[in-house]
Amino acid sequence: MRILMVPVGSDGDVHPHIGIALALRRRGHDVSLAVNAHFAPLLERVGLAYVPVGTEEDYRETLADPHIWHASRGLTALGNTLRRHAAETVRVLRDQAARKAPLLVGSSLAFGARAAHDALGLPLVTLHLQPVCFLSVHDPATPHVWLRSLHRQSKPVKRAVVAVADYLTDFALASPANAVRAEFDLPPVRHVVRDWWHSPGRVVGLFPDWYAAPQPDWPPNTELTGFPLYDAANATAPQPALEKWIDSGDPPVVFVAGTANTQAARFFRAGADACRHLGRRGLLLTRFGDQVPRTLPAGVRHAAYAPFGWLLSRAAAIVHHGGIGTAGQALRAGCPQLVSPMTFDQPDNAARLERLGVARALRPAAFTGPRVADALRTLLDSAAIAGACRDAACRFDGIDPVTRTCELIETAG
Repeated sequence: MRILMVPVGSDGDVHPHIGIALALRRRGHDVSLAVNAHFAPLLERVGLAYVPVGTEEDYRETLADPHIWHASRGLTALGNTLRRHAAETVRVLRDQAARKAPLLVGSSLAFGARAAHDALGLPLVTLHLQPVCFLSVHDPATPHVWLRSLHRQSKPVKRAVVAVADYLTDFALASPANAVRAEFDLPPVRHVVRDWWHSPGRVVGLFPDWYAAPQPDWPPNTELTGFPLYDAANATAPQPALEKWIDSGDPPVVFVAGTANTQAARFFRAGADACRHLGRRGLLLTRFGDQVPRTLPAGVRHAAYAPFGWLLSRAAAIVHHGGIGTAGQALRAGCPQLVSPMTFDQPDNAARLERLGVARALRPAAFTGPRVADALRTLLDSAAIAGACRDAACRFDGIDPVTRTCELIETAG
């Protein structure tokens, strides 16, 4: 079977698709990816074919947008990026369809893949990484850090919040979705997130039902498989010096603000200060080294990358932005989590992790060294949190989400 995967986003969005693509190739399929050129080096290392959609400069321009991590402006900034690449996306998909019609596997923001399904009749599987991709009045996603108690509100309040979310997501995303549709000579659509971005054929949620259970108002063709947990470890091993440092003392607290976050200097300053207050070792993990304080406390160091599957089993706790990939890896490792969510799916993930009993959340405005230190003391000293983390890790035993996802993709073709 010829399969074209169309992931859109940063490492946390694209890496799961790479892991699934590698599994599909092992199962004998002809798999390639239509993805930004930023991911070309990794794809070449793992031997996957790809078609570039946008340049490395485009990718960096998006990351440099001062609004991309803003709680209310981030989605609009992302929509502007998608709209800029509408014509190129359609050109690539038309070309791929003309060679040999593929089965499309698209991420939530793969509007080109969804439009190609409508215009060209190509079969499509939509992969949603996060529960926030499903609007539901029964179990509404938490859209903002101020609404963490939304799940306890009455049904009318939930309906009102979901209606507002539908309106605001259309405000940000209907324009890029309809720009792609216009390139295919298709009429415009509304309710992009509520209805349109789900494939009419098959929708796969890449998270388990114990994290977010399917709801009556989700698309009926949805199946959940679980966290795919790909971290590029097969292509990028930890540095020997980092391995030696990890093994040389007590488990460190890991700080990561998102692989695409170029605006996290305040986050890492607070993290280093928290480690100083606690007298604990800490690891500041970011590829953008200019965000790291020039002078670090004793026992705190910086690294550009480490595979989470290896690192988090050796960590005392992780402090992060609330990305679904990081959350899933920490759950698998049984690692306590302190989450400081900003935008997109992050507030919802933070709320779900708190409800599981494995995490505490801290608003970005409150993310200072002393407050981070206080929150970490609670995480590290709590027997209840440690037990909840062990329980969560046990839920991963005996399951294979990637294989099940491959099976669902195969039967959709």
